[in-house]
Amino acid sequence: MKTHPLPRRSAVSSAALVLAAVLSAAVLPAASAAPSRSDSSASPQTADTGYALVELSTEPLATAGKTQPANGKKLDFNNGGVKSHRAVLAAQRNDFKAWLKAHLPGVKVTGEYDISLNAVAVQLNGATPAQLASAPMVKRAEYQGLYRRSATDPDLSLIRAVEAWNQAGGAADAGEGVKVAVIDSGIDVLHPCFADAGYPATAQLGVKAYTNNKVIAAKVFNNKAKKGGYTPEAVDTHGTHVAGTVACNFGTTATVDGATAPYGISGVAPRALLGNYNVFPGPVVDARSEDILNALEAAYADGFDIANMSLGGGSHGKQDLVSKAVDNMDRANMVVAVSAGNDGPDGFTVGSPGIAPRALTAGASSVGHRVIYFTQVDGASYLSFPGEFGRVPAGGLTRPLAVVTDPASAEAGLSLGCTPLAAGSLTDRIALLSRGTCDFTAKVLNAQNAGAAGVIVVNREPGEPIPMGTNDAPVQPTIPAFMVGLDARATLLTKNGAPARLPDTGVYQYDPAKANILADFSSRGPTDVDFRVKPDVVAPGDSVLSAFPAHACATPPCFAFLSGTSMASPHLAGSAAIVKQQRPTLSAAEIRSAIVNTAVRDVLKETDGSKVTPVTSVTRMGAGLEDLVAATGARLALDPVSVSFGALPAGSGQTRTLEVTVRNTTNAPLTVSAQAAGGGNGIAFSVDASSLTLAGGASGVLRVSVSAAKGAPRGEAQGWLTLSSSAYGELAHAALYTLVK
Repeated sequence: MKTHPLPRRSAVSSAALVLAAVLSAAVLPAASAAPSRSDSSASPQTADTGYALVELSTEPLATAGKTQPANGKKLDFNNGGVKSHRAVLAAQRNDFKAWLKAHLPGVKVTGEYDISLNAVAVQLNGATPAQLASAPMVKRAEYQGLYRRSATDPDLSLIRAVEAWNQAGGAADAGEGVKVAVIDSGIDVLHPCFADAGYPATAQLGVKAYTNNKVIAAKVFNNKAKKGGYTPEAVDTHGTHVAGTVACNFGTTATVDGATAPYGISGVAPRALLGNYNVFPGPVVDARSEDILNALEAAYADGFDIANMSLGGGSHGKQDLVSKAVDNMDRANMVVAVSAGNDGPDGFTVGSPGIAPRALTAGASSVGHRVIYFTQVDGASYLSFPGEFGRVPAGGLTRPLAVVTDPASAEAGLSLGCTPLAAGSLTDRIALLSRGTCDFTAKVLNAQNAGAAGVIVVNREPGEPIPMGTNDAPVQPTIPAFMVGLDARATLLTKNGAPARLPDTGVYQYDPAKANILADFSSRGPTDVDFRVKPDVVAPGDSVLSAFPAHACATPPCFAFLSGTSMASPHLAGSAAIVKQQRPTLSAAEIRSAIVNTAVRDVLKETDGSKVTPVTSVTRMGAGLEDLVAATGARLALDPVSVSFGALPAGSGQTRTLEVTVRNTTNAPLTVSAQAAGGGNGIAFSVDASSLTLAGGASGVLRVSVSAAKGAPRGEAQGWLTLSSSAYGELAHAALYTLVK
């Protein structure tokens, strides 16, 4: 299974359509306009073998029989039973520390947990997880994962957010009082998206220099925070962008490189309160498992209702301890929205903790808007997109074009720029190079070292150009670079010495025909090992306009278009805030179901660059594109939100049955019709009852089965469980899935 690398900190122009959730090394088709850093592939480290998480045998507060909160409630830390069990957990952790002292004295405890997990984090100092697992009170030990940061307003209209607001007072109180923790890289509290004018005075937690009455908590989580002098400050851009998508103040004016959006942008829940739980402080690009757990448990203890984790990587397989903690937070009544990852379009690419069964896991689709740029050569204009490199000076950059040729190049003789160029050969000129083979950082840096003032890169794939991302090298180019389309290559090859101009401003463009296209980079299911449906649902994540910190552009306030499932996840977190505000009695699991099981199935599209086709695969889209109006009006809650039967042996002729709990979340009785459909090729889905009659607030159980005929061909089989009523039509649907192996 591929890893889920997410962007590290970088200095980036506010103009750039840059990669936010992932700096994917794969070459992405132009149709998605998803930023890429290279034409090669690489897999970053996803575990820190110097550190481990150790789960102890006693159940944590979230799941222990005596302390697990009732449906719709949260833990009461002042309750005598909770205090008593907390003491039991502390005693067991002390026993383990005593065992360490006697058997593995070099191991250092760096963190302790008792809400989502009964666990400790340790620095191994030469020990192994297997040695830790030999302790009598240990249930499980694993290396700590490394997680990275996983971009009217068009994206709000796509999920019908404004209509949902108007059901309950409009934008003036959309999300009012709901608290969303952003577990990310910090929030620029001085940005107008997070100005607190008109917000009531609120108790503020953490470092007050980074809080106000809108962003009410600011804490840092890194086990070297004190030594490194780390604070919750938004040094990186990612967290501020994510937070803006959740809850940017209504109607904020946004300008990107001179192009002003023709509407005021807003978060999905513009009046929600935010928490800055910074796990990527300062220059940190990898958050360990313990950092994530510390932030998650602190947010819960601080009273936050929802957490957004636009990050991923870490451990893989059926389930690691961080994804288990996410599940337990859902059981303890905190909604946790997570990005699926950006390693698509292949299957089996959803990362941790998006693999968690009870995470609200987001896939990404397009918004259809962007800022476009026109590079000029010899008086002709070419559609182009900027790279994540140096800024163009005010007024644009005009220099003679230098066509760099290479007889060995397969790109019509245009150099790829992947090897050093002669010193001084490009002095004060704009170099023309081809996309191909090496990282964009490498080719632009080679041109800069040869004296170039700027670079034009010609795409080697048909279709539109793409934004160019940086790699992880410590030295990055400081000159600007833009990509133009392949169709410009033949003409530009003849323009050596002609005047070329790189633009300093762009033009806002919205094309509804380019909306609701499943992003090519969006990770696909099923999950590894147990073959479950993930992502759960799709939200806008390709070309999302939101806030950037003040240091990220020449003239603050700063805004940028970013792409990635990191941008889709906060749409779900904001949506969860709206559902919670309008339906406060729903539990976290019921809010999650409301968003997933009312999604729209027939609007998402995908493209291979030459044709557009409907998305029908449940492992690509989950239940479909989220619909916030339908979510706020959900009458049923399903558990689980999808029905995955795992793998069936080919030719076995097996039948498997799973239960789905259906709860009527209204006060009125409902008679619900149930139908299971789909399958084919020897696979059939069925449900044991054609209807359920549920009193207000009551639950019932449906038994859903899959049957495989002997000799059924290998491959995926999918279908739908659809629940409806004569009065309201379809009430909910859930994906059905199995893999014949």
